[in-house]
Amino acid sequence: MRRHEYFKIQKFIRRYDRQSGKFIYDISYKTAADVTPRTIGVSEAFGLGIDETREYVIYDNLELKIDPTDIIYLTGDSGSGKSVLLRELKKDLGADQVTDITEVTVDADKPLIEQVGKDFNEGLMLLSLVGLGDAFLFVRRYRELSDGQKYRFRLAKAIESGKQYWFADEFCATLDRETAKIVAFNIQKHARRLGKSVVVATTHTDLFEDLKPSVHIHKGLGKKVQVNYYPNEINNHCSVIKDVKIEEGTRQDWRELAFYHYRSHNVPPTRKIFRAVLGDEVIGVIVYSHPAPAVQGRKEALGRILLICELKDKLSLISRVVVHPKYRSVGLGQKLVCETLPLAGTPYVEAMAVMAKYNPFFEKAGMRLIKIQQPSKEAEKIRDELIKYGFDIERIGSQKYNLQILLRLREKEVQEIKQFFIDNIHPRFTRYVSGRRFFCDKKLWAEKIQGFSLERLAGIIRVAGLLCQTKAYLFWSRLSIPS
Repeated sequence: MRRHEYFKIQKFIRRYDRQSGKFIYDISYKTAADVTPRTIGVSEAFGLGIDETREYVIYDNLELKIDPTDIIYLTGDSGSGKSVLLRELKKDLGADQVTDITEVTVDADKPLIEQVGKDFNEGLMLLSLVGLGDAFLFVRRYRELSDGQKYRFRLAKAIESGKQYWFADEFCATLDRETAKIVAFNIQKHARRLGKSVVVATTHTDLFEDLKPSVHIHKGLGKKVQVNYYPNEINNHCSVIKDVKIEEGTRQDWRELAFYHYRSHNVPPTRKIFRAVLGDEVIGVIVYSHPAPAVQGRKEALGRILLICELKDKLSLISRVVVHPKYRSVGLGQKLVCETLPLAGTPYVEAMAVMAKYNPFFEKAGMRLIKIQQPSKEAEKIRDELIKYGFDIERIGSQKYNLQILLRLREKEVQEIKQFFIDNIHPRFTRYVSGRRFFCDKKLWAEKIQGFSLERLAGIIRVAGLLCQTKAYLFWSRLSIPS
């Protein structure tokens, strides 16, 4: 017998069944070890025949039915043959049909938001889909991510490919189990909406409920394999938030999560605060505040102007909604709004939000989109002035960026910017300077602005950036809810 002999026997036959519309695979797969002195020694030591030692059957006449839109969940112990099946399926379907998470191309030095999606909106959607829905992560580079974050970003890139089959070996193996369930839930939901197929392999069996596979293959050791088929239906409920409780909270709950909110951590005078709790952890907060005296869109929503004396008893403002990044994109923001609107204590509730343009969770929770508010003429004037000095309006929401620009300017130019803010008093600016909404003493106002350090000036420019944003105005009425 020749030494170093190696062989494998395969049967990987695919046929198309017109009646079911599925591909039917007949699969057999046998591998064999090289014949060496040591493998012969194993045969002798354990009383095995040389053929028994050499041959190892992984699949034996397995019949597998696959639809191009199936969600396929392949589980089993390490070394049982999951990767073999994944590899052969991928080879059979062809590179033009399959995208594999291990083969996507990434740029280690570019911000994530620059590398995924055909535009900004799609980039936000894809990153949120894989659990990277945090503004601070959007601008980080791939090389700065943890292993788990890198895995999820590569998953987003694979989804972006547009190919029919999305393949992932060791699916979510590097993630904590709650994050893995959230990612599995989002992937199946997105794939089913697009009519795509997901084919994943993992040793973990805890993703079944959230992935909701239409084909579940459990691979045992040797040739043991069990295949179960289920209806290919979208799963709209993530198991992770089943046990989330919504209850009254405090400002301390807000402060605990404020870091994850893109706006100021200070909030207007509050009416009520509610929190979302999972176990002992606060994972979401919603803040209801007193409304401003006048807001674009309110008259359109109500059909009349609310008097100042009516605001206190009849209207609340949702001033903050923040969800821990780990639990975004599974409907928690919608749950927070939906369950607390009737508890706000007023017949009307309004909200103004930039993110509502990209994520319609307010509308899904029962609020009506009244209008998209464009920046005021005052804000446009501020925007045009800042552009003259080299500020990128898309980036002035970052105080750090503003400081970088100010440090490049001459002293005369810095003074001109200060004078502009002195001449253009706005309630948002006065609140930033004094902590109050209105600040009437123009002389004191000018002294404060002139005394600003560059860091403080960068901060008020950031506030100006908020005024330049396009926002959605949304409204809810208790009267529209059936009794």
